[in-house]
Amino acid sequence: MKKTKKAQASSESKKELTAKKPSEKRGSSNLQSVKGMHDILASETIIYEKAYRTFRDLCEYYSFNPITTPILEPIELYQRTTGETSDIVEKEMFSLRTKGKDMLALRPEFTPGICRAYLEHGMNKWPQPVKLFSIGPLFRYQKPQAGRLRQFNQMDIEIISLENDPIYDVQSILIAFKTIEALRVKNLNIKINSIGCKNCRSQYRKHLTNYYGSHEKSLCLDCKRRAKQNVLRLLDCKVEKCQPIKQGAPVILDHLCNDCKGHFRSVLEHLDNLKLPYVLDHFLVRGLDYYTNTVFEIFSDSGNGEINFALAGGGRYDYLIESLGGKHTPAVGAAIGVESTIEAMRYYDVLPKQRASDKNVFFVHVGELAKKQSLSIIEELRKEKIAIVESLGKESLGAQLKQADKLQAPLALIFGQKEAYEEAIILRDMKSGAQETVPLSKIAGMIKRRLV
Repeated sequence: MKKTKKAQASSESKKELTAKKPSEKRGSSNLQSVKGMHDILASETIIYEKAYRTFRDLCEYYSFNPITTPILEPIELYQRTTGETSDIVEKEMFSLRTKGKDMLALRPEFTPGICRAYLEHGMNKWPQPVKLFSIGPLFRYQKPQAGRLRQFNQMDIEIISLENDPIYDVQSILIAFKTIEALRVKNLNIKINSIGCKNCRSQYRKHLTNYYGSHEKSLCLDCKRRAKQNVLRLLDCKVEKCQPIKQGAPVILDHLCNDCKGHFRSVLEHLDNLKLPYVLDHFLVRGLDYYTNTVFEIFSDSGNGEINFALAGGGRYDYLIESLGGKHTPAVGAAIGVESTIEAMRYYDVLPKQRASDKNVFFVHVGELAKKQSLSIIEELRKEKIAIVESLGKESLGAQLKQADKLQAPLALIFGQKEAYEEAIILRDMKSGAQETVPLSKIAGMIKRRLV
């Protein structure tokens, strides 16, 4: 069987997953995370949590419901929706064959899986519109760089309705924009375009094909190939030699039918009413086969020509659910790139500060009997909502008190053999060094009074 580019990308993906030979040196290993995938440590988790919380709060305010779809989906789902000629399907999908010979893919985007779930669970019978949001990891075999990974995270919204009301296009843009704005990323702007419906786009394709046909010899290899598969994709080309040709291409807004013109005009009027900044981008097509009418991207321009952050994007996809076997169901959505947004937050120096520890009490144990009773005491204090930090693996009193000092805990509880027999515990002020013995039955109340 002839090996396609998609299969080649899949083969390359598997090479990335091949582990290196382990180091023979005891206690160390040269095994690292897969290229383009990274660990999120505690210092970064606070940033991700801030982004997720901000997004979730906005979604819940606007009556969106959460949905979680599988990371693995049938590869056919993306071939039928994202498009056989899209870069995602041709070059970027991580695919695998199961022992049962099923072809699956790690999800490269949210929208097709959510639409599959819409049909599978009969959401067309739910109150309309169906408004859903999702947060989680996606996978694309792309060149790793700052804010652009092979395993990355997105925050996604979808509005699936029986009507293609322009207000839903704008609500999708609004939630994405306001999420990023609430994270204090500056200089936000919206690129927006309309790529029309099936009817007016077919006429535009003819004009575009004729135009690019007269420049075929000057096109890059990708554009020559795309011209035969999906000529709209030529407007998405970033190759330098193709830019002068692209600048002279017919503008799709001049070829929209009256319904599509009215739809797009209404979208822009809503944006004006909301005072959201936008620029018309006649070359914006978003590169996915299922988009219709409105397409948009949200970006941050540093203003000094240094950097331009692409942060979010989306658009309308009125025929996607129909392509999966459902009835004609208009829909629109948006997705925010979490890592790219965090890179922008870092650039503008607006990352959330590391929280000061809320652990006000350090628990110290001395001796085996005390250690055996420690967890039950800590559990009783947890029920009283007293935050405890401990180091039960350390046996030395000095080592544990040193740890308490390092964490700057104002109070320490010292529980030894004597205290275990007496059902008491020592409460120590770490700043003054003063301490007293308190019955276990009264220690929770004593701590609360000290921490007021």
